[in-house]
Amino acid sequence: MEKHNIPEIAIAGLGIEASTFSPARTDAAAFHPHRGDEVFDLYPFMSPGSPLREAAHWHPALVGKALPGGIVTREGFEELTAEMVQRLEAMPHLDGLWFDIHGAMTVEGLDDAESVLLSRIRDCVGPDTLISTSMDLHGNVSQRFAHMIDLITCYRMAPHEDAMDTKERAARNLVERLESGKGRPIKAWIPVPVLLPGEKTSTRIEPAKSLYAQVPLVEQQEGILDAGIWIGYAWADEPRNHAAIVVTGDDERTVCEQAERLASSFWSVHDSFQFVAPTGTLEECVDKGLSSQVSPYFISDSGDNPTAGGAGDVTWTLQRLLNDPRIIDGDKTTLYASIPGPQAVETALHAGVGATVTVTAGAEVDSIHEGPVTFTGTVHSIHEGDVDALVEVVIKVGNLYVIVTELRKPYHHESDFTALGLSPREAGMVFVKIGYLEPELFEMARDWIMALTPGGVDQDLLRLGHHRISHPMYPFDQGDFTPDLHARIIPPSNEGDTVHGDE
Repeated sequence: MEKHNIPEIAIAGLGIEASTFSPARTDAAAFHPHRGDEVFDLYPFMSPGSPLREAAHWHPALVGKALPGGIVTREGFEELTAEMVQRLEAMPHLDGLWFDIHGAMTVEGLDDAESVLLSRIRDCVGPDTLISTSMDLHGNVSQRFAHMIDLITCYRMAPHEDAMDTKERAARNLVERLESGKGRPIKAWIPVPVLLPGEKTSTRIEPAKSLYAQVPLVEQQEGILDAGIWIGYAWADEPRNHAAIVVTGDDERTVCEQAERLASSFWSVHDSFQFVAPTGTLEECVDKGLSSQVSPYFISDSGDNPTAGGAGDVTWTLQRLLNDPRIIDGDKTTLYASIPGPQAVETALHAGVGATVTVTAGAEVDSIHEGPVTFTGTVHSIHEGDVDALVEVVIKVGNLYVIVTELRKPYHHESDFTALGLSPREAGMVFVKIGYLEPELFEMARDWIMALTPGGVDQDLLRLGHHRISHPMYPFDQGDFTPDLHARIIPPSNEGDTVHGDE
């Protein structure tokens, strides 16, 4: 390709965190696929007339993003993959492809699903097309995957306040690489035998804060294009589930040195990661919330966090709150977000605001830890038209306000509550199915604790039952061991034999 030619670049990708420890399943519709020009709506930096939009001829194929959840059905994966490839086949010759994914998708009957998808894309677009990948730092980078990509980058913040910056960086790096005419960069990949939940690796606190602060400094080195630290996804059980370092650039010595420096820095603090907030049993957390002199006091119902892959309908915590007279009859207002219950929502809709109803909700998907919960209360409010929940109702049981949804929904914003006639800033306690608090909730909370509750994304990894991950692996193997942290130079995707596994 001539340097001054405008590159032809496709856009494609599927993204989800899928917990293998949740009984839920994710189908094709859950990805809300965008097709053709509607893909641009996902990326503000790709608006008409923007510099990046004008820098290439962009050919959006299909991009789908699902709420974290259970394993993707094979049928759903095949349906979306086939359509994506079909759309790519209809495109002109491509100089590049931007592959926008999460990196923690598990599919029924497949290992390393993103590599399977990428292999099919590579077969379609050919060996000469440069592929640039943007990922969540909680995704997984197997050696096979690293072999097939050319440029790769991931988030550098958790919570992911830099998500859109990362996607823009991946697209910009691809355009600049194509314009330079330099071809494929050198890639150094290092597996790090650590598998930890995001709630222990938040960049808000040490050691992740200082560890991730090194990434942009590496990127600024002469001969380096990009660098990334992947924590990996802790709630799936595949050989690829572990942390990883990838550095790309044109100077092999520098690429290797910097990758090994990041890997060494990571391993030097591997046993120093702590939860981002105080933790306790549910009983301990409720005691602290009730005795707290500040409000709102947020409590994370962490084991069923839908934005980490939990089913979102575990009733274990809610059942205990409903049975606690200090919550129901006490003088503190308590909000609980949330529990799916389509039939409960229908009952509340039919009865209307102000009516007294008896409803049953939850445990339609994940009944491993507790069955459905039945309770009687007053319909406080009804809200229809939410993009995730569809319909939400609030049922008041004494001083406990329970949000019941038609479909599961994460509650990350103040408006999620105020749209339901609730005032979280004035509440005594706010229970949210989440791990670390997202930025708006974090700002709102006067104090905060994580309840180590059961569910498909249990923070206690050792009681989940991983049996397919590689060993030794921290924290599953506590004995002293010295990992091999030398840089593996991954050949370009159009050279050498295909690399399989995580050798």
